[in-house]
Amino acid sequence: MGFFEGVLGPSREEVWKQLCAKIGADFVEGGFWKGDKVQAHFKSWTITLDTYTVSTGHAHQTFTRIRAPFVSRDEFRFRIYRKTAFSDLGKMIGMQDIEVGHSAQFDDDFIIQGNDDSKIRTLFANPEIRRLINEQPRIRLELRDDEGFFRKHYPEGVDALYFQVPGVIKDVEQLKKLFDLFAEVLEELNRMGAASVESPGVEL
Repeated sequence: MGFFEGVLGPSREEVWKQLCAKIGADFVEGGFWKGDKVQAHFKSWTITLDTYTVSTGHAHQTFTRIRAPFVSRDEFRFRIYRKTAFSDLGKMIGMQDIEVGHSAQFDDDFIIQGNDDSKIRTLFANPEIRRLINEQPRIRLELRDDEGFFRKHYPEGVDALYFQVPGVIKDVEQLKKLFDLFAEVLEELNRMGAASVESPGVEL
């Protein structure tokens, strides 16, 4: 181990390979154009962890993201993230915060938005989902139909559970809990009738 590697801790690749050993996932090496990724198969769904970098002028920002496409049975959408001073400002200019009502502390700590109050309350009635979300120091989790103009577009009838935060997560336990969260949310979406167990047929 070199001096800088010892000071900075294990590399992203080392951490991801440890994660794969712990959860039975595959480490997929990237080529010249694509980076490495971790893929875990849960029932008919594939949960993919990778990073991507956004360039803005002379600055570069790397994000950790996790994605899981699935066949959608409706147009249910939601997003959840931790409250900050800026999120309070966002509420003032028209973003609706839905209180799920199962934990006052949870409602105080997070902004939850979506297009179906009843389904959001059903989803977050699951105590394991609330626990796994609460254990993430930073989180932005959403159900979306595609990834934006310059990114991945999914076929008709396919949506994706999508997580991203700035920086590179190099904590094996934190990453494992994120994969556990994705599995629990996908299961709950299926129980609610919002997600099908059939394969979405999407490669990430």
